[in-house]
Amino acid sequence: MEFTDQAPEGHDQPTRQRVVESILVNGPSTAAGLAERLDLTPAAVRRHLDQLLDDGTLEAREPRHQVSRGRGRPAKLFALTEAGRDGFDQQYDDLAVQALRFLDETGGEAAVREFANRRVSFIEDRFPAVAEEHPQLSPVEVLARVFTAEGYAAAVRDLPMGEQLCQQHCPVSHVAHEFPQLCEAETEAIGRVLGRHVQRLATIAHGDGVCTTCIPDQPRRASTGPTTAPTKEQVS
Repeated sequence: MEFTDQAPEGHDQPTRQRVVESILVNGPSTAAGLAERLDLTPAAVRRHLDQLLDDGTLEAREPRHQVSRGRGRPAKLFALTEAGRDGFDQQYDDLAVQALRFLDETGGEAAVREFANRRVSFIEDRFPAVAEEHPQLSPVEVLARVFTAEGYAAAVRDLPMGEQLCQQHCPVSHVAHEFPQLCEAETEAIGRVLGRHVQRLATIAHGDGVCTTCIPDQPRRASTGPTTAPTKEQVS
């Protein structure tokens, strides 16, 4: 899918593509949020949203947690559809699915698992170098850098009891929909590089708007001496 629209003077990319890419990177967004983020008027954003809804690139969703803010209905969230994600480069296509089906039929589950593990080897291969290059980042932030370099548009969110790795895009989502071993191998690799148990909460491959992995803080060990809170660099 190719996004074509006239760019306002001073913008390097077509406005409609900027709207779509903003939703890809930041997740489902309101019209007001997009207008502020892209420095556009609400009317301009809504015009592009209407066009993107009509062509199937976006879908409108009701907020999951509707907090009352006075009169009126809560603002709708605009999210990418599967067709909308097709507008961005996919690393795997129907040929990849057919190849994995053949691998499954001839080599069984073990062969598919081995392929999945090799596919996500970039996580453990690149993590040490990125961590050394950016010592100011927490281990989870390093992971986000590694995933983003592979096209996952990843970011980190703080949670009351830890952190959450959010991947707004999955370049293998079409294949992973049929072969969840790809998601499972990815989750296991995340746990290995962090040295702790992690939990995958949602995946794009199974229809969620974003892949999220919960990474809880490590429990503190009892000590007879003075204790200090560990830094993010120490929690690994």
